[in-house]
Amino acid sequence: MSAVSATQCQMRLSSSVGAAVSTLKGKHFISIDQLSNDELKGLLAASHQYKEIYSDKSKPLPRPLNGHSVSMIFQKRSTRTRVSTETGMSLLGGHALFLGPSDIQLGVNETMRDTASVLSRFNDIVLARVYAHADIIELAKYSSVPVINALSDLHHPLQTLADLMALQQHFGTDLTGKTVAWVGDGNNVLHDLMLGSVKMGMNVHIATPKGYEANADILAKTIELAKENNCQVVTSNVAEEAVKGADVVVTDTWVSMGQEEEYAKRVKEFEGYQVNTELMGKANPGAVFLHCLPRHPEEVTDEVIYSDASLVFPEAENRMWTVMAVMAAQMGKV
Repeated sequence: MSAVSATQCQMRLSSSVGAAVSTLKGKHFISIDQLSNDELKGLLAASHQYKEIYSDKSKPLPRPLNGHSVSMIFQKRSTRTRVSTETGMSLLGGHALFLGPSDIQLGVNETMRDTASVLSRFNDIVLARVYAHADIIELAKYSSVPVINALSDLHHPLQTLADLMALQQHFGTDLTGKTVAWVGDGNNVLHDLMLGSVKMGMNVHIATPKGYEANADILAKTIELAKENNCQVVTSNVAEEAVKGADVVVTDTWVSMGQEEEYAKRVKEFEGYQVNTELMGKANPGAVFLHCLPRHPEEVTDEVIYSDASLVFPEAENRMWTVMAVMAAQMGKV
């Protein structure tokens, strides 16, 4: 790989989006809420361009994160998060180190503060997938390098970037006026999706069973942002109401990791929330479907997830392009 070719590739990316994401250098990435509208759109633009550049293996590829490393702390298992981060960091020229529950136990054998301080001395980025959001906050508090929230019980910002990228790939860059309908549990994935959607000018319809509503504070923040961006947030407890007028229908697992003992109770209480052809038929013509995976048959039928309306697998691929954009932005190398 010639230095000239790599530099040219890098300049091609920087000329379009560098200014929008320059403010993210050295910062933690904890939730979509922290991003300005321009920063969010800049990360998405960078993600699209990384896909374009790194999908073509016939050309010399830029390695902007050569010599950089990321430690990945996983309290909760994940196929997409691990593979996308390891592969993405490798494409950027850096190194990723996986730390599973048997390698590191946050706050058990060593305090969170000490863990953050030590990893900061070895790595340029710390990515963590945890149960409690408080763990991410404490890691970020004591880490001297940028922290990425790869999932907590309150937020899942990387998933939202992948979702929005998939919608841009399908509908075009400008998503203003589109309507996203969430059908299911008011969980971490919903929290960032609704925040990101209104920042992009989209309306949000939410249907959750009673007792499974979104976090009240995050919902209030989303409604506030929706007013600023001239869009609407509507909540209900009826799936059919949420999908009326929707261009996008989204669901997620009904039983997250750590909730296995609630399986029977949750499946019963989520009756009527399965995304099937009948429910999709109540959305706008041409509506698309998203699910962050892994999925279960009670949540969505094969007829929907494997249909032409499904963006689920491009959405999964986008987990790599978007985490690449976040890591490069944190290092100031976009």
